[in-house]
Amino acid sequence: MTEALLDVKNLVTSFRTADGDLTAVREVSFSVEQGETLCIVGESGCGKSITSLSVMQLLPKNGKIKSGSIQFNGQELTDLTDEEMRQLRGNEIAIIFQEPMTALNPVFTIGFQIREPLKIHEGLSKKAAHQKGIELLKQVGIPSPEKRMNQYPHELSGGMRQRVMIAIALACNPKLLIADEPTTALDVTIQSQILDLIDDLKKRFNMGVVMITHDMGVVAEVADRVMVMYSGEKIEEADVETIFNHPQHPYTKGLLQSVPNVDDKEHHLEPIPGSLPSLKENISGCRFYDRCEFATEKCRTQSPPKFEASEGHVVRCWLQEESTDERKSSYS
Repeated sequence: MTEALLDVKNLVTSFRTADGDLTAVREVSFSVEQGETLCIVGESGCGKSITSLSVMQLLPKNGKIKSGSIQFNGQELTDLTDEEMRQLRGNEIAIIFQEPMTALNPVFTIGFQIREPLKIHEGLSKKAAHQKGIELLKQVGIPSPEKRMNQYPHELSGGMRQRVMIAIALACNPKLLIADEPTTALDVTIQSQILDLIDDLKKRFNMGVVMITHDMGVVAEVADRVMVMYSGEKIEEADVETIFNHPQHPYTKGLLQSVPNVDDKEHHLEPIPGSLPSLKENISGCRFYDRCEFATEKCRTQSPPKFEASEGHVVRCWLQEESTDERKSSYS
């Protein structure tokens, strides 16, 4: 078995607040292979973006990784200094943020912002970096790239700005690309173009991709594997076909039932009742307990372990205990 490009084990990330430390990511483990797309999915506030920022070591000042391991290409990232991480960021690991208008610097031209990583990480001259910047803009489908290099972010459309972010992220041919809700602010047509572009570039350069999203439609389009998060925990993980055809966790089923289906006239949208628990809540049992129609007293008092529903299909739910016992009985 080949070594994973990214291997995260038992990640715990917390934030210092006036009310004490609040844990936003709880014992999360996952891996990404080269040329693979892992989608991390869940509603807003479930810990998806904090997980990606933990990998990039870009947490706000009051955030910290309390425990766990983050290995990239066999190198432990949590042991690196700030300077060593800066050498990796934008070079071997790149990130596309959700809103390009806040991620791009409004006072610098597009050309300046594309040239910088090329000059820093690849040692190119300004002229060579400028020429490569033009090629990158062509690569991501931006018309009149020479003209765009001299423009400012506010002069471009939302779709163009997102393409610029992708061009900057790909400038140094990273091995791993993290895309944090890259299509949220875009209309449906542009959204599809951006997803196709990321997928095409992934295949062309054999990158590993971590796609952060709350949109199951996006998951269906780009994912190889899916990790479902809820309230800071990984509650289900499997390949994309298994997640859509044989979901096991009630929350995953709820996410799928809340997606419109234009092909099925009998399909009714069923929103998940309630909301995520506060990070301040001290919960001893399952964190989905209050919103789950199948919850039992055991769910309220005991946190479920990870069960293997099938090979490569991990579920954190007490409902799996009975299924696991049945499978063991059939083998004995």
